[in-house]
Amino acid sequence: MSRTRMSLLTALALLTGTSGAAIIAGPAGASTAATPCTVDYKVQNQWDTGFTAAVTITNNGAAKSSWSLKWSYAGNQKISNGWNAKVSQSGSAVTAANESYNGTLPTGGSASFGFQASYSGTNAIPATFTLDGVTCNVDGGPTDPGPTPTDPGPTDPGPGGPKAANPYAGAKAYVNPEWSAKAAAEPGGSRISNQPTAVWLDRIAAINGVNGGMGLRAHLDEALKQKGSGELVVQLVIYDLPGRDCAALASNGELGPNDLDKYKSQYIDPITSILSESKYAGLRIATVIEPDSLPNLVTNAGGTNTTTDACVTMKSNGNYEKGVSYALDKLGALANVYNYIDAGHHGWLGWDSNLGPSVQEFAKVATSNGASMSDVAGFIVNTANYSPAKEPNFKVTDTVNGQTIRQSKWVDWNQYVDEQSFALGLRDKLVAAGFDSGLGMLIDTSRNGWGGTARPTGPGPQTSVDAYVDGSRIDRRIHAGNWCNQSGAGLGERPTAAPAAGIDAYVWVKPPGESDGNSAAIPNDEGKGFDRMCDPTYGGNARNGNNPTGALPNAPLAGHWFSAQFQQLMQNAYPPLP
Repeated sequence: MSRTRMSLLTALALLTGTSGAAIIAGPAGASTAATPCTVDYKVQNQWDTGFTAAVTITNNGAAKSSWSLKWSYAGNQKISNGWNAKVSQSGSAVTAANESYNGTLPTGGSASFGFQASYSGTNAIPATFTLDGVTCNVDGGPTDPGPTPTDPGPTDPGPGGPKAANPYAGAKAYVNPEWSAKAAAEPGGSRISNQPTAVWLDRIAAINGVNGGMGLRAHLDEALKQKGSGELVVQLVIYDLPGRDCAALASNGELGPNDLDKYKSQYIDPITSILSESKYAGLRIATVIEPDSLPNLVTNAGGTNTTTDACVTMKSNGNYEKGVSYALDKLGALANVYNYIDAGHHGWLGWDSNLGPSVQEFAKVATSNGASMSDVAGFIVNTANYSPAKEPNFKVTDTVNGQTIRQSKWVDWNQYVDEQSFALGLRDKLVAAGFDSGLGMLIDTSRNGWGGTARPTGPGPQTSVDAYVDGSRIDRRIHAGNWCNQSGAGLGERPTAAPAAGIDAYVWVKPPGESDGNSAAIPNDEGKGFDRMCDPTYGGNARNGNNPTGALPNAPLAGHWFSAQFQQLMQNAYPPLP
Protein backbone atom coordinates (compact mmCIF):
# COMPACT_ATOMS: atom_id res chain seq x y z
CA MET A 1 0.00 0.00 0.00
CA SER A 2 1.44 3.31 -1.06
CA ARG A 3 1.81 6.08 1.46
CA THR A 4 3.33 9.40 0.46
CA ARG A 5 3.28 13.14 1.01
CA MET A 6 2.58 15.74 -1.61
CA SER A 7 1.44 19.25 -0.74
CA LEU A 8 -1.89 20.40 -2.10
CA LEU A 9 -2.49 24.13 -2.00
CA THR A 10 -6.14 23.64 -1.22
CA ALA A 11 -8.01 25.70 1.35
CA LEU A 12 -9.70 23.84 4.15
CA ALA A 13 -13.45 24.21 4.23
CA LEU A 14 -14.57 22.62 7.48
CA LEU A 15 -17.62 20.47 7.07
CA THR A 16 -19.38 20.64 10.39
CA GLY A 17 -22.33 18.48 11.31
CA THR A 18 -24.07 16.04 13.53
CA SER A 19 -27.09 13.84 13.01
CA GLY A 20 -30.04 15.64 11.47
CA ALA A 21 -33.61 15.22 10.33
CA ALA A 22 -34.34 13.86 6.87
CA ILE A 23 -37.03 15.61 4.90
CA ILE A 24 -38.27 14.39 1.52
CA ALA A 25 -39.67 17.03 -0.79
CA GLY A 26 -42.49 15.82 -3.01
CA PRO A 27 -46.13 16.62 -3.78
CA ALA A 28 -48.45 14.30 -1.91
CA GLY A 29 -50.23 11.91 -4.22
CA ALA A 30 -48.45 13.02 -7.38
CA SER A 31 -47.52 10.28 -9.80
CA THR A 32 -44.10 10.00 -11.41
CA ALA A 33 -45.60 10.44 -14.87
CA ALA A 34 -47.22 13.72 -13.85
CA THR A 35 -44.04 15.12 -12.32
CA PRO A 36 -41.18 15.98 -14.71
CA CYS A 37 -38.68 15.71 -11.88
CA THR A 38 -38.55 14.95 -8.18
CA VAL A 39 -36.23 16.27 -5.50
CA ASP A 40 -35.21 14.55 -2.28
CA TYR A 41 -33.79 17.27 0.01
CA LYS A 42 -32.46 15.89 3.31
CA VAL A 43 -30.96 17.83 6.20
CA GLN A 44 -28.47 15.21 7.32
CA ASN A 45 -26.75 17.02 10.16
CA GLN A 46 -27.74 20.20 11.96
CA TRP A 47 -26.39 22.28 14.83
CA ASP A 48 -27.10 25.73 16.26
CA THR A 49 -25.43 27.73 13.49
CA GLY A 50 -25.20 25.41 10.50
CA PHE A 51 -26.17 22.22 8.74
CA THR A 52 -25.22 19.80 5.97
CA ALA A 53 -27.73 18.59 3.41
CA ALA A 54 -27.94 15.92 0.73
CA VAL A 55 -29.99 16.47 -2.42
CA THR A 56 -31.04 13.84 -4.95
CA ILE A 57 -32.75 14.82 -8.18
CA THR A 58 -34.59 12.30 -10.35
CA ASN A 59 -35.29 13.13 -13.98
CA ASN A 60 -38.65 11.79 -15.19
CA GLY A 61 -38.50 13.66 -18.50
CA ALA A 62 -36.26 13.48 -21.55
CA ALA A 63 -32.63 12.49 -21.07
CA LYS A 64 -30.21 15.33 -20.25
CA SER A 65 -26.51 15.80 -20.93
CA SER A 66 -26.27 18.56 -18.30
CA TRP A 67 -28.51 19.92 -15.57
CA SER A 68 -29.05 22.87 -13.27
CA LEU A 69 -31.22 22.78 -10.15
CA LYS A 70 -32.42 26.01 -8.55
CA TRP A 71 -34.22 26.94 -5.35
CA SER A 72 -34.55 29.84 -2.93
CA TYR A 73 -34.42 30.00 0.85
CA ALA A 74 -36.98 31.87 2.91
CA GLY A 75 -34.44 32.46 5.68
CA ASN A 76 -30.79 33.48 5.94
CA GLN A 77 -29.22 30.17 4.94
CA LYS A 78 -25.82 30.68 3.31
CA ILE A 79 -24.05 27.83 1.53
CA SER A 80 -20.29 27.77 2.07
CA ASN A 81 -19.20 24.53 0.43
CA GLY A 82 -20.59 21.83 -1.83
CA TRP A 83 -19.60 18.52 -3.38
CA ASN A 84 -20.64 16.57 -6.49
CA ALA A 85 -22.15 19.77 -7.92
CA LYS A 86 -21.10 23.34 -8.64
CA VAL A 87 -23.12 25.18 -6.00
CA SER A 88 -23.43 28.97 -6.07
CA GLN A 89 -25.68 31.43 -4.25
CA SER A 90 -26.84 34.98 -4.90
CA GLY A 91 -28.89 36.36 -2.04
CA SER A 92 -31.44 33.69 -1.21
CA ALA A 93 -31.27 32.08 -4.68
CA VAL A 94 -29.19 28.91 -5.04
CA THR A 95 -28.02 27.18 -8.22
CA ALA A 96 -26.50 23.68 -8.27
CA ALA A 97 -25.09 22.63 -11.65
CA ASN A 98 -23.57 19.31 -12.62
CA GLU A 99 -19.88 18.55 -12.46
CA SER A 100 -18.10 17.26 -15.59
CA TYR A 101 -18.50 13.67 -14.46
CA ASN A 102 -22.23 13.61 -13.54
CA GLY A 103 -23.97 15.69 -16.18
CA THR A 104 -25.65 12.77 -17.94
CA LEU A 105 -29.15 12.28 -16.55
CA PRO A 106 -31.21 9.68 -18.46
CA THR A 107 -34.95 9.30 -18.14
CA GLY A 108 -35.52 7.85 -14.68
CA GLY A 109 -31.92 8.62 -13.74
CA SER A 110 -30.78 10.34 -10.56
CA ALA A 111 -27.90 12.53 -9.43
CA SER A 112 -26.91 13.38 -5.87
CA PHE A 113 -24.88 16.16 -4.32
CA GLY A 114 -24.40 17.75 -0.92
CA PHE A 115 -23.42 20.98 0.75
CA GLN A 116 -22.68 22.73 4.03
CA ALA A 117 -24.41 25.95 5.04
CA SER A 118 -24.83 28.37 7.92
CA TYR A 119 -28.09 29.75 9.28
CA SER A 120 -29.66 31.37 12.31
CA GLY A 121 -33.19 31.18 13.62
CA THR A 122 -35.15 28.63 11.60
CA ASN A 123 -34.00 26.40 8.76
CA ALA A 124 -37.08 26.08 6.56
CA ILE A 125 -37.04 23.59 3.70
CA PRO A 126 -37.23 25.28 0.27
CA ALA A 127 -40.77 25.29 -1.13
CA THR A 128 -39.95 25.03 -4.84
CA PHE A 129 -37.25 23.42 -6.94
CA THR A 130 -36.74 23.85 -10.69
CA LEU A 131 -34.65 21.62 -12.93
CA ASP A 132 -33.55 23.51 -16.04
CA GLY A 133 -36.42 25.92 -15.52
CA VAL A 134 -39.12 23.27 -14.99
CA THR A 135 -40.78 23.06 -11.57
CA CYS A 136 -40.13 19.68 -10.00
CA ASN A 137 -42.24 19.43 -6.89
CA VAL A 138 -43.28 21.13 -3.67
CA ASP A 139 -42.09 20.12 -0.20
CA GLY A 140 -44.66 17.93 1.45
CA GLY A 141 -42.76 17.40 4.69
CA PRO A 142 -42.06 19.47 7.78
CA THR A 143 -40.81 22.95 7.03
CA ASP A 144 -38.44 23.31 9.93
CA PRO A 145 -36.45 20.45 11.43
CA GLY A 146 -35.11 22.86 14.06
CA PRO A 147 -31.75 22.58 15.72
CA THR A 148 -30.86 19.05 16.71
CA PRO A 149 -28.85 18.24 19.83
CA THR A 150 -25.22 17.35 19.54
CA ASP A 151 -24.91 13.74 18.41
CA PRO A 152 -23.30 11.56 21.07
CA GLY A 153 -21.74 9.47 18.29
CA PRO A 154 -20.14 6.25 19.49
CA THR A 155 -22.00 6.35 22.82
CA ASP A 156 -25.39 6.74 21.15
CA PRO A 157 -27.66 3.77 21.94
CA GLY A 158 -28.46 1.80 18.80
CA PRO A 159 -30.62 -1.22 18.18
CA GLY A 160 -29.81 -3.78 20.83
CA GLY A 161 -28.17 -1.48 23.37
CA PRO A 162 -25.66 1.32 23.83
CA LYS A 163 -22.29 1.37 22.14
CA ALA A 164 -19.21 1.62 24.33
CA ALA A 165 -17.37 4.93 24.34
CA ASN A 166 -14.21 2.93 23.63
CA PRO A 167 -14.77 -0.65 22.42
CA TYR A 168 -11.29 -1.68 23.56
CA ALA A 169 -11.73 -0.51 27.14
CA GLY A 170 -12.37 -3.39 29.52
CA ALA A 171 -12.26 -5.93 26.70
CA LYS A 172 -9.95 -8.68 25.51
CA ALA A 173 -9.06 -8.66 21.81
CA TYR A 174 -9.44 -11.60 19.45
CA VAL A 175 -6.37 -13.74 18.76
CA ASN A 176 -6.51 -15.04 15.19
CA PRO A 177 -5.62 -18.74 15.48
CA GLU A 178 -4.33 -18.89 11.91
CA TRP A 179 -1.82 -16.09 12.47
CA SER A 180 -1.02 -17.40 15.95
CA ALA A 181 -0.11 -20.82 14.55
CA LYS A 182 2.27 -19.31 11.98
CA ALA A 183 3.89 -17.13 14.63
CA ALA A 184 4.25 -20.02 17.09
CA ALA A 185 5.88 -22.18 14.40
CA GLU A 186 8.73 -19.66 14.07
CA PRO A 187 11.75 -19.98 16.37
CA GLY A 188 10.99 -17.68 19.30
CA GLY A 189 7.55 -16.90 17.92
CA SER A 190 5.71 -18.21 20.97
CA ARG A 191 6.70 -14.98 22.74
CA ILE A 192 4.10 -13.06 20.71
CA SER A 193 1.82 -15.71 19.23
CA ASN A 194 -0.88 -14.89 21.80
CA GLN A 195 -1.14 -11.26 20.68
CA PRO A 196 -4.36 -10.07 19.00
CA THR A 197 -4.16 -9.11 15.33
CA ALA A 198 -6.73 -7.99 12.78
CA VAL A 199 -8.42 -10.25 10.25
CA TRP A 200 -8.12 -8.86 6.71
CA LEU A 201 -11.13 -9.39 4.46
CA ASP A 202 -9.21 -8.49 1.32
CA ARG A 203 -11.43 -10.17 -1.28
CA ILE A 204 -14.93 -11.52 -1.60
CA ALA A 205 -13.74 -15.10 -1.17
CA ALA A 206 -12.24 -14.23 2.23
CA ILE A 207 -15.76 -13.91 3.64
CA ASN A 208 -16.19 -17.68 3.38
CA GLY A 209 -12.51 -18.57 3.64
CA VAL A 210 -9.72 -18.95 1.08
CA ASN A 211 -8.06 -22.29 0.27
CA GLY A 212 -9.66 -24.02 3.23
CA GLY A 213 -8.85 -21.19 5.64
CA MET A 214 -11.19 -19.61 8.16
CA GLY A 215 -13.97 -17.39 6.87
CA LEU A 216 -15.70 -14.59 8.75
CA ARG A 217 -18.20 -16.86 10.53
CA ALA A 218 -15.42 -19.21 11.61
CA HIS A 219 -13.50 -16.29 13.12
CA LEU A 220 -16.60 -15.01 14.91
CA ASP A 221 -17.41 -18.46 16.26
CA GLU A 222 -13.85 -18.76 17.56
CA ALA A 223 -14.19 -15.29 19.07
CA LEU A 224 -17.25 -16.44 21.01
CA LYS A 225 -15.14 -19.24 22.50
CA GLN A 226 -12.37 -16.80 23.47
CA LYS A 227 -14.84 -14.29 24.87
CA GLY A 228 -15.98 -16.22 27.90
CA SER A 229 -18.06 -14.10 30.27
CA GLY A 230 -16.25 -10.82 29.59
CA GLU A 231 -16.09 -8.41 26.67
CA LEU A 232 -14.10 -9.15 23.53
CA VAL A 233 -13.35 -7.03 20.47
CA VAL A 234 -12.79 -8.55 17.02
CA GLN A 235 -10.75 -6.44 14.59
CA LEU A 236 -11.68 -6.66 10.90
CA VAL A 237 -10.09 -4.83 7.98
CA ILE A 238 -12.57 -3.92 5.24
CA TYR A 239 -10.38 -3.83 2.14
CA ASP A 240 -11.84 -4.54 -1.29
CA LEU A 241 -12.86 -1.24 -2.88
CA PRO A 242 -13.27 -0.99 -6.65
CA GLY A 243 -9.91 0.00 -8.14
CA ARG A 244 -8.21 -0.61 -4.81
CA ASP A 245 -4.80 0.87 -3.97
CA CYS A 246 -4.76 3.27 -6.91
CA ALA A 247 -1.29 4.66 -6.14
CA ALA A 248 0.53 1.31 -5.95
CA LEU A 249 0.51 -2.18 -7.41
CA ALA A 250 1.37 -4.56 -4.55
CA SER A 251 -2.16 -4.61 -3.13
CA ASN A 252 -4.29 -4.11 -6.23
CA GLY A 253 -7.61 -5.84 -5.68
CA GLU A 254 -10.05 -8.00 -7.57
CA LEU A 255 -12.65 -5.33 -8.42
CA GLY A 256 -12.37 -2.98 -11.37
CA PRO A 257 -12.83 0.78 -11.02
CA ASN A 258 -16.52 0.57 -11.94
CA ASP A 259 -17.48 -2.48 -9.85
CA LEU A 260 -19.23 -0.49 -7.12
CA ASP A 261 -22.44 -2.52 -7.29
CA LYS A 262 -20.44 -5.72 -6.90
CA TYR A 263 -18.62 -4.23 -3.92
CA LYS A 264 -21.94 -3.42 -2.29
CA SER A 265 -23.89 -6.60 -3.04
CA GLN A 266 -21.15 -9.24 -2.95
CA TYR A 267 -18.83 -7.80 -0.32
CA ILE A 268 -20.30 -5.26 2.13
CA ASP A 269 -23.82 -6.72 2.20
CA PRO A 270 -22.71 -10.30 3.03
CA ILE A 271 -20.33 -9.04 5.72
CA THR A 272 -23.09 -6.91 7.23
CA SER A 273 -25.50 -9.84 7.12
CA ILE A 274 -23.11 -12.11 9.01
CA LEU A 275 -22.23 -9.49 11.62
CA SER A 276 -25.93 -8.82 12.23
CA GLU A 277 -26.66 -12.41 13.26
CA SER A 278 -28.02 -12.48 16.79
CA LYS A 279 -25.47 -14.95 18.13
CA TYR A 280 -22.70 -12.42 17.47
CA ALA A 281 -24.46 -9.49 19.14
CA GLY A 282 -22.31 -9.86 22.26
CA LEU A 283 -19.07 -9.35 20.35
CA ARG A 284 -17.60 -5.90 19.81
CA ILE A 285 -16.51 -5.53 16.18
CA ALA A 286 -13.91 -2.88 15.31
CA THR A 287 -13.73 -2.34 11.55
CA VAL A 288 -10.83 -0.60 9.82
CA ILE A 289 -12.39 0.95 6.74
CA GLU A 290 -10.49 0.74 3.44
CA PRO A 291 -6.83 1.58 4.15
CA ASP A 292 -5.24 4.22 1.90
CA SER A 293 -8.35 4.96 -0.14
CA LEU A 294 -9.38 8.46 0.96
CA PRO A 295 -5.80 9.72 1.51
CA ASN A 296 -5.02 8.69 -2.07
CA LEU A 297 -7.84 10.91 -3.32
CA VAL A 298 -6.27 13.86 -1.50
CA THR A 299 -2.64 13.49 -2.59
CA ASN A 300 -2.49 11.30 -5.69
CA ALA A 301 -5.55 12.13 -7.79
CA GLY A 302 -4.49 15.26 -9.66
CA GLY A 303 -2.30 18.35 -9.58
CA THR A 304 0.77 16.74 -8.00
CA ASN A 305 3.87 14.91 -9.23
CA THR A 306 2.62 11.82 -7.40
CA THR A 307 -0.64 11.69 -9.37
CA THR A 308 -1.55 8.37 -10.96
CA ASP A 309 -4.08 7.74 -13.71
CA ALA A 310 -5.77 5.13 -11.52
CA CYS A 311 -6.32 7.60 -8.68
CA VAL A 312 -7.60 10.23 -11.12
CA THR A 313 -10.14 7.67 -12.31
CA MET A 314 -11.28 6.82 -8.78
CA LYS A 315 -11.69 10.48 -7.88
CA SER A 316 -13.58 11.17 -11.09
CA ASN A 317 -16.02 8.26 -10.81
CA GLY A 318 -16.51 8.77 -7.06
CA ASN A 319 -16.46 5.07 -6.30
CA TYR A 320 -13.96 5.28 -3.43
CA GLU A 321 -16.17 7.83 -1.72
CA LYS A 322 -19.41 6.01 -2.51
CA GLY A 323 -17.96 2.69 -1.39
CA VAL A 324 -16.63 4.01 1.91
CA SER A 325 -19.90 5.85 2.61
CA TYR A 326 -21.85 2.67 1.90
CA ALA A 327 -19.65 0.64 4.24
CA LEU A 328 -19.98 3.25 6.99
CA ASP A 329 -23.76 3.36 6.59
CA LYS A 330 -24.38 -0.39 6.55
CA LEU A 331 -21.85 -1.41 9.19
CA GLY A 332 -22.49 1.63 11.37
CA ALA A 333 -26.15 0.65 11.67
CA LEU A 334 -25.15 -2.41 13.72
CA ALA A 335 -25.11 -1.75 17.46
CA ASN A 336 -21.94 -3.75 18.10
CA VAL A 337 -19.86 -2.44 15.18
CA TYR A 338 -17.34 0.41 15.55
CA ASN A 339 -16.05 1.93 12.30
CA TYR A 340 -12.55 3.42 12.17
CA ILE A 341 -11.68 5.24 8.94
CA ASP A 342 -8.11 4.94 7.72
CA ALA A 343 -6.25 8.27 7.83
CA GLY A 344 -2.81 7.44 6.46
CA HIS A 345 0.13 8.48 8.63
CA HIS A 346 2.06 11.61 9.56
CA GLY A 347 4.60 11.12 6.77
CA TRP A 348 1.75 11.22 4.26
CA LEU A 349 -0.80 13.73 5.53
CA GLY A 350 1.10 15.63 8.23
CA TRP A 351 1.56 18.84 6.24
CA ASP A 352 -1.19 21.42 6.69
CA SER A 353 -1.67 21.50 2.93
CA ASN A 354 -2.59 17.80 3.04
CA LEU A 355 -4.23 17.58 6.44
CA GLY A 356 -6.85 20.28 5.85
CA PRO A 357 -8.14 18.76 2.60
CA SER A 358 -8.06 15.31 4.24
CA VAL A 359 -10.35 16.46 7.05
CA GLN A 360 -12.64 17.95 4.42
CA GLU A 361 -12.63 14.65 2.50
CA PHE A 362 -13.34 12.59 5.63
CA ALA A 363 -16.25 14.83 6.60
CA LYS A 364 -17.65 14.73 3.08
CA VAL A 365 -17.66 10.94 2.93
CA ALA A 366 -19.10 10.65 6.44
CA THR A 367 -22.08 12.81 5.46
CA SER A 368 -22.79 11.51 1.93
CA ASN A 369 -24.58 8.60 0.29
CA GLY A 370 -26.45 7.58 3.43
CA ALA A 371 -23.54 7.80 5.87
CA SER A 372 -23.55 10.06 8.90
CA MET A 373 -20.90 11.09 11.39
CA SER A 374 -22.57 8.91 14.01
CA ASP A 375 -21.47 5.91 11.89
CA VAL A 376 -17.84 6.76 12.71
CA ALA A 377 -16.33 5.63 16.02
CA GLY A 378 -12.93 7.00 15.13
CA PHE A 379 -9.93 6.96 12.81
CA ILE A 380 -6.79 4.85 12.53
CA VAL A 381 -3.29 6.00 11.62
CA ASN A 382 -0.18 4.11 10.54
CA THR A 383 -2.10 1.11 9.20
CA ALA A 384 0.47 -1.41 7.96
CA ASN A 385 3.15 1.28 8.19
CA TYR A 386 6.33 1.87 10.13
CA SER A 387 6.16 5.38 11.63
CA PRO A 388 6.96 5.40 15.38
CA ALA A 389 4.16 6.10 17.82
CA LYS A 390 6.53 8.48 19.62
CA GLU A 391 9.92 9.92 18.73
CA PRO A 392 11.51 10.11 22.21
CA ASN A 393 14.64 12.11 21.37
CA PHE A 394 13.33 15.18 19.54
CA LYS A 395 10.21 17.28 18.99
CA VAL A 396 8.95 19.17 15.98
CA THR A 397 9.38 22.42 17.93
CA ASP A 398 13.13 21.88 18.51
CA THR A 399 15.69 24.27 17.04
CA VAL A 400 19.40 23.96 16.28
CA ASN A 401 21.50 27.11 16.09
CA GLY A 402 18.32 29.13 15.73
CA GLN A 403 16.94 26.99 12.90
CA THR A 404 13.76 24.97 13.24
CA ILE A 405 14.28 21.25 12.75
CA ARG A 406 11.33 21.34 10.37
CA GLN A 407 13.91 22.54 7.83
CA SER A 408 15.73 19.21 8.02
CA LYS A 409 15.62 16.85 5.07
CA TRP A 410 13.88 14.16 7.13
CA VAL A 411 11.09 16.35 8.57
CA ASP A 412 10.75 18.37 5.34
CA TRP A 413 8.51 21.04 6.90
CA ASN A 414 6.05 18.48 8.26
CA GLN A 415 3.94 19.59 11.23
CA TYR A 416 4.53 16.24 13.00
CA VAL A 417 7.37 13.80 13.62
CA ASP A 418 5.47 10.81 15.02
CA GLU A 419 2.09 9.10 14.95
CA GLN A 420 0.70 9.91 18.38
CA SER A 421 1.09 13.66 17.97
CA PHE A 422 -0.33 13.35 14.45
CA ALA A 423 -3.30 11.28 15.64
CA LEU A 424 -4.19 13.78 18.34
CA GLY A 425 -3.70 16.79 16.07
CA LEU A 426 -5.90 15.18 13.43
CA ARG A 427 -8.48 14.34 16.08
CA ASP A 428 -8.74 17.99 17.12
CA LYS A 429 -9.37 19.04 13.52
CA LEU A 430 -11.95 16.30 13.00
CA VAL A 431 -13.89 17.32 16.10
CA ALA A 432 -13.78 20.93 14.92
CA ALA A 433 -15.23 19.71 11.62
CA GLY A 434 -18.25 18.22 13.36
CA PHE A 435 -17.20 14.72 14.35
CA ASP A 436 -18.14 13.63 17.86
CA SER A 437 -16.09 15.04 20.73
CA GLY A 438 -15.61 11.47 21.98
CA LEU A 439 -13.91 10.43 18.73
CA GLY A 440 -11.31 7.71 19.32
CA MET A 441 -8.03 7.15 17.49
CA LEU A 442 -6.17 3.91 16.84
CA ILE A 443 -2.45 3.58 16.09
CA ASP A 444 -1.08 0.48 14.36
CA THR A 445 2.06 -0.35 16.34
CA SER A 446 2.70 -3.79 14.87
CA ARG A 447 5.95 -2.84 13.12
CA ASN A 448 7.04 0.59 14.35
CA GLY A 449 9.24 -0.29 17.33
CA TRP A 450 12.64 0.33 15.71
CA GLY A 451 14.66 -1.34 18.45
CA GLY A 452 17.92 -3.23 18.12
CA THR A 453 21.47 -1.95 18.06
CA ALA A 454 20.72 0.85 15.55
CA ARG A 455 18.26 2.58 17.88
CA PRO A 456 19.60 5.95 19.13
CA THR A 457 19.78 6.29 22.90
CA GLY A 458 19.48 10.08 22.99
CA PRO A 459 19.44 13.28 20.93
CA GLY A 460 21.80 13.71 18.00
CA PRO A 461 24.61 16.29 17.74
CA GLN A 462 23.52 19.91 17.51
CA THR A 463 25.87 20.77 14.65
CA SER A 464 23.08 21.13 12.08
CA VAL A 465 19.37 20.40 11.83
CA ASP A 466 20.07 17.33 9.69
CA ALA A 467 22.73 15.94 12.03
CA TYR A 468 20.46 16.51 15.01
CA VAL A 469 17.38 14.90 13.49
CA ASP A 470 19.20 11.98 11.86
CA GLY A 471 21.07 11.28 15.07
CA SER A 472 17.90 11.50 17.17
CA ARG A 473 15.23 9.67 15.19
CA ILE A 474 14.44 6.08 16.04
CA ASP A 475 12.77 5.67 12.63
CA ARG A 476 15.73 4.35 10.64
CA ARG A 477 14.08 4.29 7.22
CA ILE A 478 15.89 5.97 4.36
CA HIS A 479 12.76 8.04 3.68
CA ALA A 480 9.42 8.34 5.47
CA GLY A 481 7.68 7.49 2.19
CA ASN A 482 9.16 3.97 2.19
CA TRP A 483 6.40 1.52 3.06
CA CYS A 484 7.29 -1.97 1.85
CA ASN A 485 8.95 -4.65 4.05
CA GLN A 486 11.33 -2.20 5.68
CA SER A 487 14.79 -3.31 6.66
CA GLY A 488 15.57 -2.72 10.34
CA ALA A 489 11.96 -2.46 11.52
CA GLY A 490 10.81 -4.08 14.74
CA LEU A 491 7.66 -4.89 16.65
CA GLY A 492 6.22 -1.85 18.38
CA GLU A 493 4.17 -1.36 21.51
CA ARG A 494 2.06 -4.40 22.34
CA PRO A 495 -1.70 -3.97 21.81
CA THR A 496 -2.98 -1.76 24.64
CA ALA A 497 -6.37 -0.19 25.37
CA ALA A 498 -6.56 3.55 26.09
CA PRO A 499 -2.80 4.29 26.26
CA ALA A 500 -3.47 8.05 26.22
CA ALA A 501 -6.41 10.45 26.25
CA GLY A 502 -8.05 10.44 22.83
CA ILE A 503 -6.35 7.20 21.79
CA ASP A 504 -8.70 4.21 21.94
CA ALA A 505 -5.89 1.68 21.54
CA TYR A 506 -2.53 0.67 20.20
CA VAL A 507 -3.38 -2.18 17.84
CA TRP A 508 -1.67 -4.71 15.61
CA VAL A 509 -3.76 -4.31 12.48
CA LYS A 510 -1.03 -5.52 10.15
CA PRO A 511 -0.20 -9.04 11.38
CA PRO A 512 3.58 -9.17 11.88
CA GLY A 513 5.15 -11.56 9.41
CA GLU A 514 2.74 -10.88 6.55
CA SER A 515 4.48 -9.34 3.56
CA ASP A 516 3.69 -5.86 2.23
CA GLY A 517 4.41 -6.95 -1.34
CA ASN A 518 6.63 -9.08 -3.54
CA SER A 519 10.19 -7.93 -4.21
CA ALA A 520 10.06 -9.31 -7.77
CA ALA A 521 7.29 -10.17 -10.21
CA ILE A 522 5.30 -13.24 -9.13
CA PRO A 523 2.40 -14.60 -11.24
CA ASN A 524 -0.74 -14.92 -9.10
CA ASP A 525 -4.53 -15.07 -9.22
CA GLU A 526 -5.02 -12.51 -6.41
CA GLY A 527 -4.82 -9.38 -8.56
CA LYS A 528 -1.55 -8.35 -6.89
CA GLY A 529 1.04 -6.65 -9.07
CA PHE A 530 4.74 -5.96 -8.71
CA ASP A 531 5.44 -2.56 -7.19
CA ARG A 532 9.04 -1.41 -7.53
CA MET A 533 8.79 0.14 -4.05
CA CYS A 534 9.10 -3.46 -2.81
CA ASP A 535 12.26 -4.02 -4.87
CA PRO A 536 15.43 -3.42 -2.81
CA THR A 537 17.36 -2.55 -5.99
CA TYR A 538 14.99 0.25 -7.07
CA GLY A 539 16.20 3.84 -6.82
CA GLY A 540 12.82 5.31 -5.89
CA ASN A 541 10.35 7.81 -7.34
CA ALA A 542 8.59 11.05 -6.44
CA ARG A 543 6.73 9.39 -3.58
CA ASN A 544 9.92 8.70 -1.65
CA GLY A 545 12.06 11.59 -2.86
CA ASN A 546 13.85 9.33 -5.37
CA ASN A 547 15.58 7.42 -2.59
CA PRO A 548 16.31 3.69 -2.32
CA THR A 549 13.32 1.71 -1.06
CA GLY A 550 14.92 0.06 1.97
CA ALA A 551 12.83 -3.05 1.24
CA LEU A 552 13.91 -6.53 2.26
CA PRO A 553 14.82 -8.98 -0.53
CA ASN A 554 13.05 -12.25 -1.40
CA ALA A 555 9.63 -11.07 -0.25
CA PRO A 556 6.47 -13.00 -1.20
CA LEU A 557 3.13 -11.56 -2.32
CA ALA A 558 1.36 -9.09 -0.06
CA GLY A 559 -0.34 -10.91 2.79
CA HIS A 560 1.77 -14.06 2.42
CA TRP A 561 4.02 -15.25 5.21
CA PHE A 562 7.51 -13.73 5.21
CA SER A 563 9.61 -15.61 7.75
CA ALA A 564 12.73 -13.46 7.39
CA GLN A 565 10.75 -10.32 8.12
CA PHE A 566 9.06 -11.93 11.12
CA GLN A 567 12.44 -12.84 12.61
CA GLN A 568 13.73 -9.29 12.04
CA LEU A 569 10.64 -7.80 13.70
CA MET A 570 11.22 -9.90 16.82
CA GLN A 571 14.94 -9.12 16.89
CA ASN A 572 14.33 -5.36 16.67
CA ALA A 573 11.24 -5.23 18.88
CA TYR A 574 10.84 -2.23 21.15
CA PRO A 575 10.00 -2.68 23.93
CA PRO A 576 12.31 -5.70 23.57
CA LEU A 577 10.89 -9.20 23.81
CA PRO A 578 11.85 -11.32 26.83
